[in-house]
Amino acid sequence: MSVVVAMPDVLRVHAMDSVAVALRPLSREAAVTVGGVALAIMEDIPQGHKFATRAHAVGDRVVKYGLPIGVATQDIQVGEHVHVHNVKTALDGEQVYSAEVARGGLATATSASRTWQGYRRPDGRAATRNEIWILPTVGCVGRTAEQVARAAQARHAALIAEGRIDGVHAFNHPHGCSQLGDDLDATRALLAGLAANPNAAGVLLLGLGCESNQLSALLAALPQTARSKVRTLSSQSAGDELVEAATLVDELVELAVSAQREDLPLSALIVGLKCGGSDGLSGLTANPMLGRFSERLAASGGTPILTEIPEIFGAEQALLDRAVDARTFASAAALVNRFKRYYLDQGLPVSENPSPGNIAGGITTLEEKSAGAVQKAGTAPLASVLDYGGQAVEPGLALLEAPGNDAVSSTALAAAGATLLLFTTGRGTPLGFPVPTVKVASNRALALAKPHWIDFDASRVLYEGEQAADAAFLETLVAIASGRRTAAERSDQREMAIWKKGVTL
Repeated sequence: MSVVVAMPDVLRVHAMDSVAVALRPLSREAAVTVGGVALAIMEDIPQGHKFATRAHAVGDRVVKYGLPIGVATQDIQVGEHVHVHNVKTALDGEQVYSAEVARGGLATATSASRTWQGYRRPDGRAATRNEIWILPTVGCVGRTAEQVARAAQARHAALIAEGRIDGVHAFNHPHGCSQLGDDLDATRALLAGLAANPNAAGVLLLGLGCESNQLSALLAALPQTARSKVRTLSSQSAGDELVEAATLVDELVELAVSAQREDLPLSALIVGLKCGGSDGLSGLTANPMLGRFSERLAASGGTPILTEIPEIFGAEQALLDRAVDARTFASAAALVNRFKRYYLDQGLPVSENPSPGNIAGGITTLEEKSAGAVQKAGTAPLASVLDYGGQAVEPGLALLEAPGNDAVSSTALAAAGATLLLFTTGRGTPLGFPVPTVKVASNRALALAKPHWIDFDASRVLYEGEQAADAAFLETLVAIASGRRTAAERSDQREMAIWKKGVTL
């Protein structure tokens, strides 16, 4: 049984920090202790927000997580609220990153990995679910795909109830036509990656016929090892497309029912790391918890995938310093600068973040948001860099090209091969994605208010300590990977989104 301890009032993350965080609302004139030093709070501080632990003059760096998160825009006294009214970002465009770093080596687990019950696919990859997916090549047949999926769910309800398959799902999207060049290529790569995901035991690619994203080109983009589980249908060439699609889905179901769960090592997991609706506690509770799991997963030979490139701006050097070799360092640095150039070419600042919800939750600048966000990867060495629509094929931490948008980046993680998404949040969201999406609350209030959204309360680290909370988190992940449905799955929250960067014809 876990030992519950009294939660502290405040937390200073790093000894070098010039601010501390209120773990509960603090009233003006409250007395607190930070680093053994007593100080008085000068104004009301909401939960998750920061206050100064030393005086700042205009232009001084504000430090949290041991990293600069902005500069003071006015004098700030000890105990005063530190937020958007007196701090601004220091981010500005592309930069040259130092390559004079100590390269991180891939670690090796020193003890037996925790096992889970999953499906081993013919190509050797492991799945957490045994599902049939219907992927439209173009938005014109998105609703048709949904009709086919609903009918198949009803037709195979007995098999689903018995656990022989985990469901039939369609993923609608509005793209696939009126696209050109790299924009069309990216859409095609994303859909090919989804079709190859191990959680899809069978896939129906449903086309219209006249779209830019032709079925033949999409099939050619699929990995050779995934093509045997894929069926295709062009709606314009079919007689009754609903009848013909049902026949193909039934054929895929017959193939899928033979799969059986078996004991698999932790190293068989490919896990996507995501945060959305973050607050001031996300970087203190939920994200570090994911980081400790990521370290364990990477050390065992598994693959955690980090993305949301704009949300590492300002904290990227610490990540780059863990690249396993010079080539990985150069690829990651180029990816970050390429993403900054994407902003600058649109006439936008690279620091156009955090969101209104982030700010309300206590996050002041993009540097602060990034410093908290990169903690989802812990200190795992950076082993590979993936383009948007790319597949994770190497063990160890991967960095994936995708924006911060929840639906776009989560879909990209699934297309990269993630069979489980770990999604931290301080504000909450009901949304789920193509693969099981584990919602991790950063604070207890959210976990208690939204149990139909949240799968784990990471604030347990404050009440029970890291060791007990981490052990409970691992058990939750093992249970979900082994078939227990997430809150989003129970609510039938499953969406996808494609990152469209080009012109529309």
